[in-house]
Amino acid sequence: MRIGLIVGPWFTVPPERYGGTERVVDALARALVDAGHEVLLAAASDSTCPVPQMPGFGPSQPEEIGLTLSELSHVIKAYRGMGGVDIVHDHTLAGPLYAHRPPDIPVVTTIHGQFTAQSAELYRAMQQDTSIIAISNDQRSMLPDLNVAAVIHHGLDLSTVSVGDGQGGYACFVGRMCPDKGLMEAVAVAREAGIPLKIAAKMQAKDEREFYRDIVKPALGPQEEFLGELSDPEKYELMGGAVALVNPIQWPEPFGLVMIESLATGTPVVATPMGAAPEIVQHGKTGFLGDVSELAGFVDAAANLSRADCRRSVDEYFSAERMAAEHLDLYSRILGQFRSKGLHGRPLVKENQRQAS
Repeated sequence: MRIGLIVGPWFTVPPERYGGTERVVDALARALVDAGHEVLLAAASDSTCPVPQMPGFGPSQPEEIGLTLSELSHVIKAYRGMGGVDIVHDHTLAGPLYAHRPPDIPVVTTIHGQFTAQSAELYRAMQQDTSIIAISNDQRSMLPDLNVAAVIHHGLDLSTVSVGDGQGGYACFVGRMCPDKGLMEAVAVAREAGIPLKIAAKMQAKDEREFYRDIVKPALGPQEEFLGELSDPEKYELMGGAVALVNPIQWPEPFGLVMIESLATGTPVVATPMGAAPEIVQHGKTGFLGDVSELAGFVDAAANLSRADCRRSVDEYFSAERMAAEHLDLYSRILGQFRSKGLHGRPLVKENQRQAS
């Protein structure tokens, strides 16, 4: 199968530091090639993903993140170069709505963000000629009238992640510098548990810098250490040495890649049961889920959980190979229906929701 992957112009694939979508696309692209398929990647020119890349794009533009013009220009170039593929998997928001994409190539897209009133309207328009993937059952439930072809959890390239010993004597928080990620709640939890907290967080956007300056920095004490934004190897080392990842998210996060990254290092996750967290964390086995008021006790209990079980859960449910296999199954079904019925872009009919792992 020849598969075209389109990702936005703002970050490299894989990202140097922050970039959840780009990290997932990198793992998917590599796993598809490992499974014997051809991949053509449309991404920023400074991307290092080791698959064939479409020429003609400029370098990544993180300073333009979210700008419509840069994304539109990018996807127009991408679709112009996708003539030789069997199917296009578009990870942008604008691309599936592009009116001049090749009519003889089916398109599938993944919902990487949270549903809002505006984004819901866009996805309802997309479903007329695009098959849609949700990344969790929780995300899928947010818009029950949307025709979702499949729910496919993210996966991780485990060859890059070693299991740590958890003997660092600290808990960790990894995320973005914003209230929704629950950093201040994590500080309170660690203090109540009587354990040092090491914090790794993206802090690039104006609102992120202001949140750190006005709220976070004044509140940090000697038991908290802010490390800034880490590379993947640095992040995995931090996670692997931690007793637990404290992840008290305050919003219905559609997936939460940081949780499977932590579990891959053998480190249990202590989190609030919001969004997709219950689909990732097996309460009492690979971590604990509860209200913020309960989490301090769970941090202590996490030290008694099996780190091997944590890693095994990612091997079984959240590997890049599993993610690629489920995508390939969906691609095949889309192509079969597209070719046999001459649907010319109409999306795959809705299937039963994938059961939470």
